[in-house]
Amino acid sequence: MLAFIQSAYAEGAAAAPTGTGASTIMQMLLPLAFFAIFYFIIIRPQSRRNKEHRQMIDAIKEGNEVVFAGGLMGKIKKLQGEYAVVALNPTQEVMVQRASIISVLPMGTIDSLK
Repeated sequence: MLAFIQSAYAEGAAAAPTGTGASTIMQMLLPLAFFAIFYFIIIRPQSRRNKEHRQMIDAIKEGNEVVFAGGLMGKIKKLQGEYAVVALNPTQEVMVQRASIISVLPMGTIDSLK
């Protein structure tokens, strides 16, 4: 039985094709193609969105009307480093991280929704 298994392995090894230069190049092209597709479909658009968000966060100033990640809307009252004090209404203010702001609204949007 052992002799049969050994001869089967020997036949399989002898029948295995030897690699040529062209097949090696083709084996390298497939992972490179997958990486290129992954890069252009996922990595590049995400880094562009992150860059645009960072520019928006850096451009925020007092008086801007914003929406932040929790869905709340308010007007920026004060900026303190990486935080912003946002007035939700004339009597309530909250402090949020500037990074949690997801969009800046046109002026007067909050008043038009009341």
